[in-house]
Amino acid sequence: MRVYTAPMIDPAPLAATPVTQLQPTLDTLRAAWRARRPEAAQRRDDLDRLRTALARRLDVMADAICADFGHRARTESLLADGMTVLGEIDALRRHLRSWMRPRRVGAGWRLWPARAEVRPVPLGVIGIIAPWNYPVNLALIPLATAIAAGNHVYLKPSEHTPRTSAFLRDLLGEVFPPERVAVALGDADVGAAFAALPFDHLVFTGSTAVARQVMAAAAPNLTPLTLELGGKSPAILCPDYPLERAAARLVTGKLFNAGQTCIAPDYVLVDAARRDALVEALRTEVRRRYADAAACAQDYTHIASDARHARLLGLLDDARARGLTVLPLLDAVPAGRALPPTLVLEPDENAPLMREEIFGPVLPVLSYDTLEQAIAFIEARERPLALYPFGTRAQAEAVLARVVAGGVTVNDTLLHFTANRLPFGGVGASGMGAARGLRRDEQGFADPVAVARRRNRLAATTVCASVKAGGDAGAVTRRRHGHAPAGGSHNSIGLPSGSWMRAKRPVCGVSQSALVTISTPASRRRASSAPRSSTRRFSIHCRSAAK
Repeated sequence: MRVYTAPMIDPAPLAATPVTQLQPTLDTLRAAWRARRPEAAQRRDDLDRLRTALARRLDVMADAICADFGHRARTESLLADGMTVLGEIDALRRHLRSWMRPRRVGAGWRLWPARAEVRPVPLGVIGIIAPWNYPVNLALIPLATAIAAGNHVYLKPSEHTPRTSAFLRDLLGEVFPPERVAVALGDADVGAAFAALPFDHLVFTGSTAVARQVMAAAAPNLTPLTLELGGKSPAILCPDYPLERAAARLVTGKLFNAGQTCIAPDYVLVDAARRDALVEALRTEVRRRYADAAACAQDYTHIASDARHARLLGLLDDARARGLTVLPLLDAVPAGRALPPTLVLEPDENAPLMREEIFGPVLPVLSYDTLEQAIAFIEARERPLALYPFGTRAQAEAVLARVVAGGVTVNDTLLHFTANRLPFGGVGASGMGAARGLRRDEQGFADPVAVARRRNRLAATTVCASVKAGGDAGAVTRRRHGHAPAGGSHNSIGLPSGSWMRAKRPVCGVSQSALVTISTPASRRRASSAPRSSTRRFSIHCRSAAK
């Protein structure tokens, strides 16, 4: 196994896509889509070929990501960027036909006997701006989803993971023709021009600060957006929840990918009487996993770049300058950009640790006196991408009733992301829109077109109404073959599909309540059955005829 334990020498920069080529490439993708929109067979074949090609290159993928990070645990790359993508493609293939099928919805009695449906219609060309922290997962899952929805795709992978971006370019170039999927490479200037293209939908995964720039670039074209962002995702340890169990699950969520995960626990709230006990439980769990130097060198992921490593060190230096307690949980870590798991106790609200998303193996620990106080602390801040309450069902429900978050895992961390039938997305500053789990027309990759069908007039069917002179309700009878009931003054009206009922003579009143009797024809009844009828009360809305 190849293990990288020192900063990697940056590779020769990939040939950046000229900004002047971005719009022509988009035009080519859109023209090809308009000429031939992918049908079910084409979509399934595309997904099959993508799955086969990725499964064959998992080792190459893991090597590329490991090289970009300086070192990344191989199991994490295979699990998060390999198997998760393959599982999502399997789910797309399994549900493809049902997601393509129009959904019948009620048209309402006013339009009877019209029919209505919601038809998922592909949008065209989907733009995807992928991040560096899960560079394959967060590029290929939205790409596969857009392909399954019948679109073409233009992908911009991160410039901070150049080897992985080259891997994606080569992979997709083998699977798809260039007029169906294209890849743009380049730095922030290319990314800014890419976000300004008139896509039919644009997916961005990254920081809230960059998301504001993406929204500004997309605004002139009114490009619809899905933003997968981040924020400060809290964990709450309710009183009496077992600390050892909580510590094991918090360590997994916080140290997976060295905390460089948008839904990693960003800080933990614990009842004041057990704060020090939680600190010891976390220290014990971390040392149990990483005390062995060889295991740590292989399984502990490094920070992805020098700039991000320096930023995290700056946050810890600021905490020490404020007089806060900073506790590294390991005595030594491998050389390079590895940062030891670190706790910071009771940081104040003005500390950068509590104002910025940490995105690293640093965990602030704050104490509370009552659960109500902990909930109020979270409510006073921007809505998080993830929330992790640890406690009884009643305690968890008390938290969920008050805190609005993009997703929740109760008594664990990260798991809601792995359930591909659950929608994944943020709310407010942590994102907009959702991916995965939902029907693809509900993710922005297809347009849920409303269709109302007006049916022809029913043959040999007459609706007769008996209306008194003063506009009172009368008896209304609908029969297969028949005429108005005997007696009274009647207005015979036809009922074409999707139209308002109009009498031959003016009908007083706007809404009249009537009893409707629907008789079952003898030809449709069993010989032994008695005549059946159903009577319902409803409102007939009539338009007055022109005088």
